[in-house]
Amino acid sequence: MSDENLHADVTADDTDTTAPTPSTADATETATAYFAGGCFWGLERYFQEVDGVTATTVGYAQSNTPDPTYEQVCSGETDAAETVRVEFDPSRVTLRTLSLLFLEVIDPFSVDRQGNDTGRQYRTGMFFTDPTQQTVYIAAIEQLIDRIPQRPAVLIEPLRNFYPAEEHHQDYLEKNPGGYCHISLEKIRNVKRRQKYVDRIWDLTLEQFAVTQNAATERPFVNEYDHTFEPGIYVDIVSGEPLFSSADKFDSGCGWPAFSKPLRTDLVTEHEDDRVPGRPRIEIRTAETQIHLGHVFDDGPAELGGHRYCMNSAALRFVPLERMEEEGYGDYIARFMK
Repeated sequence: MSDENLHADVTADDTDTTAPTPSTADATETATAYFAGGCFWGLERYFQEVDGVTATTVGYAQSNTPDPTYEQVCSGETDAAETVRVEFDPSRVTLRTLSLLFLEVIDPFSVDRQGNDTGRQYRTGMFFTDPTQQTVYIAAIEQLIDRIPQRPAVLIEPLRNFYPAEEHHQDYLEKNPGGYCHISLEKIRNVKRRQKYVDRIWDLTLEQFAVTQNAATERPFVNEYDHTFEPGIYVDIVSGEPLFSSADKFDSGCGWPAFSKPLRTDLVTEHEDDRVPGRPRIEIRTAETQIHLGHVFDDGPAELGGHRYCMNSAALRFVPLERMEEEGYGDYIARFMK
């Protein structure tokens, strides 16, 4: 997409009669939502990978010119926003999930710019077609502000109109796999997995969210599990996947829960972390949900293997031995019977 776009000061007519029918589930149990998130090529490709999305169309929304061309939109004279119409099956993916995935893949605080693209046509927005959609979008933005206390640039406004773009823009990145995309291919490939957990992640406490999503570190010595040594297992706060056992926990004196090893090595992944100048570290994330847990060091007790998995309590949930059976972790009880 071109960077050479002009800003427009004109406002689309709120009385435009070309607005589509409000999005409600029809006989085929589909619903429709409209998202503007910069260049529509990448955003469309992203939504196409979401489980439950049944169709996508790129086009121009909020235009003050009927059926504009791409050249007219780029000129700034139409005040249209590049937008993706997303048709989805609400029984497989909710509007809230789509909204959260959208907010995660754009820069929600950037005004008239996404990636290398600048101009009014690249403004961000969630355009609603009924009051229920409006409520969902507002709730998502409120959660965003709770987590990042800045003023978002994402517009929440009624959809006035939507005109499909020219055919060569439809499914552009499927037709041109090497084409420009302001959304990383990693995020596109990972969106199905992210979709499974995004609602739970955004429902975490602010501290849990900061630790697991932004690799923050909770305060030492006053976190929940630093001094917990009763029998049980420690599970992923998001998925409930068992990660560590109390049998491998030791008091390292560091102020955070410390373990000599995970329950299985394939449950976690290691990543270089050089955020602290002069102190390179190895970050530990979960293999499945990819949340940040903490770091691993080679200063653990030699008799336990020499490793110290220094984890954040906020990324874990402790399940005591006496509750493991009822919570579905009965297969791990035998580890405590030795």
